Amino acid sequence: MDELLTRVRDRMRKVLEIVTNDIATIRSGRATPALIEHLVITAYDGTQRLKLMEMATITTLDAKTLVIVPFDPSATSDIAKGIQEANTGLTPVVEGDSLRITIPPLSEERRNEYIKLAGAKFEAGRIMIRQIRHDVMQELRRIEQAGSISQDQQKVTEKKVQELTDEMMTEIEALRERKEKELREL
Repeated sequence: MDELLTRVRDRMRKVLEIVTNDIATIRSGRATPALIEHLVITAYDGTQRLKLMEMATITTLDAKTLVIVPFDPSATSDIAKGIQEANTGLTPVVEGDSLRITIPPLSEERRNEYIKLAGAKFEAGRIMIRQIRHDVMQELRRIEQAGSISQDQQKVTEKKVQELTDEMMTEIEALRERKEKELREL
């Protein structure tokens, strides 16, 4: 049963990681490389499609500015074009062999849209956690019916799975509160 609980914890941690990475892509008016690092850029005369993080170093200069330094300076214009075509609302400025993006402040309307989008992503995470719990509970019932574990062992393990589920839900809620606070800041 310890092995089962370890598998469940790992699966739930993976969901938490997915939600965290997904939420990082929602713009909050603060510069963070996660906003653009996964953009797919068509480079080298259309012969390659690469993620931006595979093509350049992305750093934050300050709370409102991202700096992109391509590994291959000849790809600078491809990167600038790719960022503009991605409809992120960000405009790169080419400065020699690097690019600078100033993150514009969010309007109240846009801020509310992003809060709703974040809420939907967090709810998807909660659903995935509950689905994992549901699958494990069914697996425990099958194991108990097959006679591999006692009913007491099943109940104890179900309780531990529920505790783990509650713990993950608390972490998702804490993430939601942090992101919402970040989005509400001016």
